[in-house]
Amino acid sequence: MWPAFAAASASEFAGLLAKRFVNLAMGEGDGPAAREPKWATPNTIALELKSVRLRDFSTVKDGVPTLLCAPFALHGAAVADLAPGHSLVVALRDAGLRRLFVTDWRSATTEMRLLGIDDYLADLNVLVDQLGGTVDLVGLCQGGWLSLLYAARFPTKVRKLVLAGAPIDIAAGQSALSALADASPLALFHELVKLGDGRVLGHKVLKFWGSETIDSHEIHQLLHTPEPIGSAAFAALEAIFRDWHAWTVDLPGTYYLEVIEKLYKRNEIATGQFITLGEPIDLANVRTPVFLLAARDDELVAPAQ
Repeated sequence: MWPAFAAASASEFAGLLAKRFVNLAMGEGDGPAAREPKWATPNTIALELKSVRLRDFSTVKDGVPTLLCAPFALHGAAVADLAPGHSLVVALRDAGLRRLFVTDWRSATTEMRLLGIDDYLADLNVLVDQLGGTVDLVGLCQGGWLSLLYAARFPTKVRKLVLAGAPIDIAAGQSALSALADASPLALFHELVKLGDGRVLGHKVLKFWGSETIDSHEIHQLLHTPEPIGSAAFAALEAIFRDWHAWTVDLPGTYYLEVIEKLYKRNEIATGQFITLGEPIDLANVRTPVFLLAARDDELVAPAQ
């Protein structure tokens, strides 16, 4: 009986520490509500679902569409079209991708708290069908593993696949994010969800991702911009970045816990144990051309992942 008793005690102790830590971090009062960031490039809403808006940046109406699957993590999808000169949308259009769409994942309401990964994959499938049933799929960061799951589950619907800074094989390397997820007890993540009444509240957990305040020099370095600090051009760009950084999305608790457990704790995508929409995911089913992009100094996703 002793090993079982010791394990139970350890779990309870971890849960107690997690609760105290989260209560301390989340108990502070909220500041003024942040403004939802604007998109830099004119676009229309091609389809609106409970979980996502399909933004249309196309300049033509024919040809195979490119669907940019933005991250659904802490910040909004407008990072893909942040500002003039800092827009992936514009870069792709200038490179010749004229039929271009972006998933703008919506902040989770209380009614969405039970949505899981399957729900988001199903809605992604609705978007692809809306675009004609075949897409070139570009997955950014946390949108990358979702794109890979989709391509493996629906291999005939993805013509080409791009994964940019996407965590796929967590065991292949370690990043600050994966190390934190590995070292933290599950009780911590469950407590975050519990204290958010079934959701993970973005503005509450923003402080867990580092300093809440970013100075001008850090923003200048992050954006690799030629405008000098103190100039009017940089001041305008800095204001745009601060609006984007301050506005966060809330995540369904079920989705959040599945990501932590299935991806970061058990590495199920790389090990072939992930089951989605009723079927196990076999990455060998992905026979489309794949382009992988990794950043050497990415703190969230190690290049080896």
